[in-house]
Order: sequence, then C-alpha cells, then structure tokens
Amino acid sequence: QVQLVESGGGLVQAGGSLRLSCAASGHSFGHYYMGWFRQPPGKEREFVAGIDSAVGNTYYGDSVKGRFTISKDNAKDTVYLQMNSLKPEDTAVYYCAVDRLITAMLNNGPLDAWGQGTLVTVSS
Repeated sequence: QVQLVESGGGLVQAGGSLRLSCAASGHSFGHYYMGWFRQPPGKEREFVAGIDSAVGNTYYGDSVKGRFTISKDNAKDTVYLQMNSLKPEDTAVYYCAVDRLITAMLNNGPLDAWGQGTLVTVSS
C-alpha cells in the first residue's frame, strides 16, 4: 500500500518561504509522477506542481510559476516543494500525491495515492 507522509507546513509572513517534504513508500511503480495539490479554505482543490520520477520534468500551476520549485531525491523517494515569495492567497492545506500518469495530475485526479495534507498559513 502506497504511503505518502508530508511535513514542513506552518505559519509564515507574506514574502517569506517554506519548504514542504513528502516521503513515499510501499509502491512498486516503475515510472511515476509525484506532485503537490492545495485546497484553500472554502475553495476547490487545485494542482500546484508535479515532477517526473525518471527524467525530472517539472510541471506547475499558473498561480505558482516563478515562485515555487518542485524537486525530488530519488534515493529517498522524497519530493520537495520550495515555496518563495508567499502570498496570503497561498494559504491552503497542501497535499502530496503520486500517480503513474501526468494527465491524471494535471486533470486534478483521481490519483493512485494521496498524503494526509499539511497546512500552510501565510499572514499579511
């Protein structure tokens, strides 16, 4: 059974930075994508970023391009989301996810597995 464990959320002031981590275990996918989604209070879940497990191609949602960077440590099977220049509208529960198809991620699921979520709060 695939398990995704997120960490790194918290409270930060606008303009600040945070780094989220997500460690994966229990899967046997040969080629897969890991990514991040977020759900702001009272809003729909949206795709934030994704990364290819093999060649490292990256994908970003329009609202975070140029501010967020996704990266992956294959040895640890861990994906990171470096979030810079944070804005109050970035406040959300951030979820890690994994799937064998990037199209599934870009279309907002359903996906093979989800993490439990970590709260990021950006104060103005």
